[in-house]
Amino acid sequence: MSQAPIRIMIVDDHTVIRSGLRMLIEQDHGMSVVAMAGNRVEALERATAELPDIIILDLILGDDDGLSFLPELCKVSPNSRVLVLTGVRNPESHRMAIRRGAMGIVLKEHAAESLLKAISKVHAGEVWVERSMMGSLLKDLENPTPVDPEESKIKSLTDREREVIGLVGEGLKNKQIGERLFISETTVTHHLSSVFSKLDVSDRLELLIYAFRHGLAQVPK
Repeated sequence: MSQAPIRIMIVDDHTVIRSGLRMLIEQDHGMSVVAMAGNRVEALERATAELPDIIILDLILGDDDGLSFLPELCKVSPNSRVLVLTGVRNPESHRMAIRRGAMGIVLKEHAAESLLKAISKVHAGEVWVERSMMGSLLKDLENPTPVDPEESKIKSLTDREREVIGLVGEGLKNKQIGERLFISETTVTHHLSSVFSKLDVSDRLELLIYAFRHGLAQVPK
């Protein structure tokens, strides 16, 4: 009796990369791409709907930050195993990804065979990281450095989210923020929802107080 293929979801903001990864993965008859997403909202919706075995996640998704919503992915699809595929070589980002639930990290510069092997290993329950990263990851996980909770929250903000917060501090409404940043009002709403979640505030007033207190916005003169 043949084994069911590994069900995979790809999260990357570039259509060409998503398509290329799909073609590469589906050359292996033991793997099947069941969903693709280009941003946070799509990723969470499709992970919830498909419950894939493996989620391949890029850390940089345009205005979104894969690292910031990685825990949400793990929550909406608890049996999925997240494999980060990234061009980012920052060791701290890699360590944070593992701490937030990723089971493996593959650099985009590696050969295609490395990705396929990583998918198989992570699906089998193993952790996949480069040998050069293993020592620092293990040391970091065994001896975690205490982190100020507010500093951690603020670091999770994307550059675009910081821009939105600054404009909220200037008193601009969503439509005005969208016009200033050349994005839709709906996108502004999505950014604010993400900001509220990351900073643990419930509305614009709480956000303003938090932003002024922590230097994310200038207090009007």
